[in-house]
Amino acid sequence: MSAAHLNPATLATQRPLTVRGLGKSFGGIHAVKDISFDVRPGEIVGLIGPNGAGKTTCFNLITGFYGPDTGEVRFGSDDVTGRKPYQMARMGIVRSFQKTNILKSLTVFENVLTGHYMEARQPLWRTFFPGRAVRETERAVRDSAARIVQVLGLAHRINTPASVLSCGELRLLEVALALAAKPQILMLDEPAAGLNSQEARTFGEILKTLRGDLVQSILIVEHNMGLVMNVSDRIVVMHFGEKLAEGTPTQIQADSRVIDAYLGGGKKA
Repeated sequence: MSAAHLNPATLATQRPLTVRGLGKSFGGIHAVKDISFDVRPGEIVGLIGPNGAGKTTCFNLITGFYGPDTGEVRFGSDDVTGRKPYQMARMGIVRSFQKTNILKSLTVFENVLTGHYMEARQPLWRTFFPGRAVRETERAVRDSAARIVQVLGLAHRINTPASVLSCGELRLLEVALALAAKPQILMLDEPAAGLNSQEARTFGEILKTLRGDLVQSILIVEHNMGLVMNVSDRIVVMHFGEKLAEGTPTQIQADSRVIDAYLGGGKKA
């Protein structure tokens, strides 16, 4: 379901992510240089490139973990350049990390509950004198957590400790945690790392069901080209910190510059 297939009333309430001229240097080395692209409502956009291309740095600039030297990030009409990560999350831009943040001692359901922290926060006095509003909030949070677990295909593992999940299940649980923060834009950094071919295919099919349902749009950095080509509406290719190409999966696969620099270069992404 791309933006063209979303309900016009739904589109009116959603905002694009706009990156313009983004740049960042470390010790004179341009990690990201003059990067521009959009993530429109209803889209899944892939961000790909060889190791060291600047993909994760770009993620960090968008989400406020790094401050850019140049350029801007806009969310709808709001200039959100350089805002703190927690401010970005509250606005609806939520990211995952390459390193898992799963609490292994908790069950799948308990992990997803912890991800609802922004929604479930209550004044201290309500902890001691819970009323109807608190009970309704708690019920809504539990219902939301259960639905996320169901949609991610983990219902059969809902009461299972995360410590015994397979690699594929852990990756799905990481996405579930990010979804618990109620993002509009979900940014996934190498979510299929460590998955075998079948797990990656399953993961990709689940990602496509999220768009337009639990999340407005998805921006994904991923090395698994089969996954990226299968789920993305558009792909942005980075090379040595710069944007090399942008287009549909078909266009990217046929682009000679991309083939020479990445897809056909025999390098591990």
